[in-house]
Amino acid sequence: MKKYVGAIDQGTTSTRFMIFDRDGAVVASAQKEHKQIYPKPGWVEHDALEIWRRTQSVMREALKSGGISAKEIVAVGATNQRETTVAWNPSTGEPICNALVWQDTRTDALCNALAKEGGQNRFRRKTGLPLATYFSGPKMRWILDNAAGAKAQAKKGKLIFGTIDSWLIWNLTGKHITDATNASRTMLMNLKTLHWDEEILRAMGVPRETLPTIKSSAEIYGEIQSGALKGVPLAGALGDQHAALFGQTCFQAGEAKNTYGTGCFLLMNTGEKIVQSKAGLLTTLAYQIGEQKAVYALEGSVAIAGALIQWLRDNLGLIEKSADAEALARTAKDNGGVYFVPAFSGLFAPYWKSDARGAIVGLTRYANKGHLARAALEATAYQTREALEAMEKDSGVKLRSLKADGGMVFNELLMQFQADILDVAVVRPKVAETTALGAAYAAGLAVGFWKDADELKKNWKRDKEWKPRMDEQRRAALYAAWKKAVTRTFDWIDS
Repeated sequence: MKKYVGAIDQGTTSTRFMIFDRDGAVVASAQKEHKQIYPKPGWVEHDALEIWRRTQSVMREALKSGGISAKEIVAVGATNQRETTVAWNPSTGEPICNALVWQDTRTDALCNALAKEGGQNRFRRKTGLPLATYFSGPKMRWILDNAAGAKAQAKKGKLIFGTIDSWLIWNLTGKHITDATNASRTMLMNLKTLHWDEEILRAMGVPRETLPTIKSSAEIYGEIQSGALKGVPLAGALGDQHAALFGQTCFQAGEAKNTYGTGCFLLMNTGEKIVQSKAGLLTTLAYQIGEQKAVYALEGSVAIAGALIQWLRDNLGLIEKSADAEALARTAKDNGGVYFVPAFSGLFAPYWKSDARGAIVGLTRYANKGHLARAALEATAYQTREALEAMEKDSGVKLRSLKADGGMVFNELLMQFQADILDVAVVRPKVAETTALGAAYAAGLAVGFWKDADELKKNWKRDKEWKPRMDEQRRAALYAAWKKAVTRTFDWIDS
């Protein structure tokens, strides 16, 4: 009987279940989107129960499509959109409100209030993170202050918090657990101790007893209690970007990857060393495998990448499906002087300006929908360059090539422009969905399906490489105009 490892990949717009063999190849998968809820400008929510139903559904469908039984799955790993926050009653399993998505900006006033003492970097020394609406701790505080009955239920022990990994682990195993990578994105975990920080919990107003137990990224959390995979060990969890770093086998300090998904996230492994950024990046936990020492990373976080293409599809109706963006962009030979800065959730790395909002600049009568589509694609490449420049400044490492993964890496126009604007080669692996692969690797290591990191490295194979072919003068002119466009988004929202 052949053996496989499964991975739940719960993302911002969809949930997927993928099954991998020993070579790290995909043998079956299923995927379903879930609803994006926008109650007010800047507010972004998900229905956590819908996400749980989607998770159960795609597990069943992937097994069926691959003709694989639960007995052939040795372990399941989970990876997830990270900072999205759920609050639920552990007795009933019912969320107290919709999940607050990582893109949500409603905690802006709370973050500003917390920053009055110690500034935006008040907790950065301990957490590696600036005070920003992005992270989960302020979202938990907002729920306590604003969701009906939340504080009273918390006092009675009838309210618990978690990021999406915790929500899924609880539903699958009945245990309130998170892994250290997801905990590192709450702004409540101390990077050195890997424990919830009591001082920050008091300042944030989040009760310790509402939080999950922090575990490593690769260990058996428990058996799945019901459904298509009943009895299979749930044995690994990583936040999506950490999982992609692991799936790309970036195990050595200085190795980096960029994931092109709903957002865009550049991570560089810094080994067992915590590197505090001076250039606007995040310091985060990369992964912790079992009882091994924790490994850290620098991260450049871009809020809106693939989400901008979805916006063109869903809000403007310029395209019917996301894949059409490339064809529309190719109807224009260049961007026509148009720049699209998608600061829909403020600006993340390296600016961290929550009062910024999106802008399209450089419009003339010449501009058409092809130029707009091209500007939307190019925005992801420009934002990646800003993150990469900050990373090189912090690390002192000059990247010679960039490992790329995620859904947008199949957009040939974007990948070539990315290589051009960075002036480095961009490399796509054979398995481009390395987020799910990383979760599978963690779970497989925990149960001995794979022996060690060296065995995983042998699975990594190059699929395609894009080399820069733009002259330096044009590269400099395009990037200078982008930097100017970014300044037009500053200070849009009054406190």
